[in-house]
Amino acid sequence: MSSTAAAKRKPCFALIDCNNFYVSCERLFRPDLRERPVIVASNNDGCAIARSAEAKALGIKMGTPLFKIDELIRKHRIEVFSSNYALYADISNRVMTTIEQMVPHLEVYSIDEAFAELTGVEHAVSLDSFGHELKDRILRWIGMPTCVGIAPTKTLAKLANYGAKKYPKTGGVVDLSEASRQRRLLAITPVDEVWGVGRRIAARLNTMSITTALELAECDLKTLRNQFSVVLERTARELRGESCLSLEQLPAQKKQIVVSRSFGQPVLSLDAVQSALSNFITRAAEKLRGEKQCARQLTVFMRTNPFRQNTPKYSNSATHTLSVPTQDSRELLALTRKLSESIYRPGFYYAKAGVMLGDFYAPGVFQPSLFEASETKPESKALMDVIDKLNKTKTGSVYFASQKKTQDWQMKRERLSPAYTTRWADIPKVR
Repeated sequence: MSSTAAAKRKPCFALIDCNNFYVSCERLFRPDLRERPVIVASNNDGCAIARSAEAKALGIKMGTPLFKIDELIRKHRIEVFSSNYALYADISNRVMTTIEQMVPHLEVYSIDEAFAELTGVEHAVSLDSFGHELKDRILRWIGMPTCVGIAPTKTLAKLANYGAKKYPKTGGVVDLSEASRQRRLLAITPVDEVWGVGRRIAARLNTMSITTALELAECDLKTLRNQFSVVLERTARELRGESCLSLEQLPAQKKQIVVSRSFGQPVLSLDAVQSALSNFITRAAEKLRGEKQCARQLTVFMRTNPFRQNTPKYSNSATHTLSVPTQDSRELLALTRKLSESIYRPGFYYAKAGVMLGDFYAPGVFQPSLFEASETKPESKALMDVIDKLNKTKTGSVYFASQKKTQDWQMKRERLSPAYTTRWADIPKVR
């Protein structure tokens, strides 16, 4: 095919989305849970963040605190799991690797969904058949149920995936290549189900008598741009079949890195808060080096529980700008300790703390002012490289002493399932 003919080919995208991903991961090794209601809880086993179809049928909403549905859990024998992030990340990687083997290009959009470019695939096989083949292979190889939406734009592919999930007769695959099929689905889809249209925008659109995706697609583009934004105008264009969003095969470079946690139980001592912050800044520094960046700004924050009754409230943060950017965990640990001491106040029960790195520079490109020395520290990079390499082997871990002071702050995960795929001792045994 000539380059001119290739250029004229219409773009085609697929969105592959795992069904109830966290719940499905838990069910992979627990087939006895296939027909039972299952919930996966948020950090510290606080709220429902994933629900099986059976749990949704019982009226359990996303974000519902578990203590409010204790009776419902007992009555219907609902299985509740703590979030097992190691398991979910590993299964996600297996799913994405499987998809990548079947498509020309892949954009991993989140832990449980990915966009694939299928331009030209229709010349070899029908897109509907390819979608079913993709879905079936993921189920057969990984055991993960998915839905596939196919369309000429990413926004329409998202909409097609919505249709595949909502309407079981589709078999989990919807192909919106034809304009007539696009129009039918757009007409019966509420506008708040469109990718990028949140509740507030949907409410404003409803006041303009725009209640469906089709009405948004047919709205005057200039009006959308003037009254909302160019982003919503672009969404409307995508709904019309005009591709405005390309596949992003490389993840966008981060502009800041935040690591924070709610504590498993309120902590009172500075030692406990600093132990948590030491773990957070160490993790943030690892991510920073993974991005091949140095940070010049560090913010440390801590707060009490704003919702807890009859306890004093306190929240504070401190920010420091370094004269020279760094990615050395030791420097960032020392600065974190100093900043935490400046904002800590005794007598409060702290519920959450965290760190944020910002103002990034590539190593070696920062130009200090005339009166600031820019010292190169080759031993710093060498040491960090060794630590990162050791920690990635998963045969052991290297910690800084301040990380192990106390574990009073550790996240509560009383219903954690085994690490079936990442820990030898947890591999299921068949007898």
